[in-house]
Amino acid sequence: MQKDVWLALLALSIYVVGGLSTFAGIGLIVMMKARDLWGLGEGRSLGYLFLCVGLSLSILGVLLMRILRNR
Repeated sequence: MQKDVWLALLALSIYVVGGLSTFAGIGLIVMMKARDLWGLGEGRSLGYLFLCVGLSLSILGVLLMRILRNR
């Protein structure tokens, strides 16, 4: 029982982090087009990175929740 709760919380947190990363990526793409972000790269390129990683994490979180529900 305890292991299932931790796995469910992990899946939910992955889903939430993915959503936050997705919206942060969209914000970077729109607002920080040609600005350098602390020497890490342009805002647009980091925005696309956050967008793709966020969408992947959201999909992973949903899949984990569905797998854990059907257990």
